[in-house]
Amino acid sequence: MFRLLSCVWEITLACCFECSYCGSRAGKARENELTLEECIRVADQLSELGCRRVSMIGGEVFMRKDWREIVGALTERKIRVNIITNGFIFSESYVQDLKRLGIESVSVSIDGPREIHDKYRQAGSFDRAIQAIRVLSSNGIPVSVISTLNRESAKALEGLLEALRQENIWAWQLQACSPMGNAQGLDYRFDFQEVIAFVEKHKDVEPFALGIADNIGYFTESEGMLRGGHDHPFTGCSAGLTTIGIDSVGNVRGCESMYDACFIEGNLRERSLRDIWEDEDAFAYNRKFTADLLTGKCKTCPEGEYCAAGCRSYNYFVHGKLYESPYCARVRLGKK
Repeated sequence: MFRLLSCVWEITLACCFECSYCGSRAGKARENELTLEECIRVADQLSELGCRRVSMIGGEVFMRKDWREIVGALTERKIRVNIITNGFIFSESYVQDLKRLGIESVSVSIDGPREIHDKYRQAGSFDRAIQAIRVLSSNGIPVSVISTLNRESAKALEGLLEALRQENIWAWQLQACSPMGNAQGLDYRFDFQEVIAFVEKHKDVEPFALGIADNIGYFTESEGMLRGGHDHPFTGCSAGLTTIGIDSVGNVRGCESMYDACFIEGNLRERSLRDIWEDEDAFAYNRKFTADLLTGKCKTCPEGEYCAAGCRSYNYFVHGKLYESPYCARVRLGKK
């Protein structure tokens, strides 16, 4: 039986932005979002399945008025919580709440230097994100940065690095923009190897951890040190194996980046989380994966059975082929 370790939970689709690369097309809350009572039941079910950590997302988490109660329902059940925010409406008044609730950390989204970040989000959003980082870190709350990269922002990593060096963050993660939601038609593609080279150059000399997300890679020479600071190579998409995604109306997917109706395994208003998680036919794209499903160059790659073609979501939204990585850095290096 598969063991649930982590969950990404979208508690609202309400957001102060309508970013040009938002995969969920956030902006307005859905009319039928889970009530607080329903959210507390979700917390119960996550706890019952042994979930260790929840990453709470939106929309914008802080636009949901009862976010404190939802976070508290999780931390009271010994589930660690990380909040991911754009920082735009973050208030210093939240600090004591975050401490009282026992938040593990907060991640702030910053996608490039000021001019690039504001271009894709909103004027003034870079400065507000930086201010949120300063308020959090000065009050002893661990804070990290997540950057979603497209063709333009991937070229400006050195500039963003200069800005982040001035701040007290503990980690910086780089992830690829996926062409889903608002990002359809966006010039999202960039050279994975160039980003990997940037991480290789700076990883051991910066005052914070620097790494890449699971939709960039795979199996280049430095693979083991790119994800989390240890000799820990990518071992395939974890959606539906150790992690799940829950959206604001209770739909359950293997990952919240798999933002398409075809990946919905069930709804928590209709079935329990345990029933969905333990369904022998659920999350079949990963739970029933075998190497003979691989296509393209992934089929002949000696790492194929371990990598399993990389990020299932990125593959699907780029070219619709779940078991073939479209821009693998290993292929660019001339390896099969």
